[in-house]
Amino acid sequence: MGKATYGRNSAVRMKSVGVGHTLLGTVIAMVRISRREFERLVLKALDDLPSSIRSRMDNVDIVVHDWASGDELAGVGLRHPGELFGLYQGIPLTERSHYDMVLPDRIAIFRKSIEAVCATRSDVVREVRATVIHEIAHHFGISDAALDETRYG
Repeated sequence: MGKATYGRNSAVRMKSVGVGHTLLGTVIAMVRISRREFERLVLKALDDLPSSIRSRMDNVDIVVHDWASGDELAGVGLRHPGELFGLYQGIPLTERSHYDMVLPDRIAIFRKSIEAVCATRSDVVREVRATVIHEIAHHFGISDAALDETRYG
């Protein structure tokens, strides 16, 4: 699975490594995209962010997994892995003080959950972008309630 690391004055790099965004609805068809292509879509969504946003991201890993784990689902009160598209875990920038020597925050994007609700490749591109933006918003301290008032809720 891929992992991109963001931090002040760092470039995105992909390497191999061993309360989230959800969408409820009827599945019409399922699109399958290779892991490599999906990771490229995640990187594209990150690269398309304004540089003023990217430069403020600090100490956060972005990973792609097929599905959310049982622990991840339980942590957000869900039961079915298809209900969770992305998950932010960490200390939002707005809550950091005396922040030193800590593991990176983590944003996970769940490939198969997104594929399962998308009928076309274009749908996958849009959902990946929306999910990445949603989870990065949590990194900046924006709540689900505030996001619900936008198109990224």
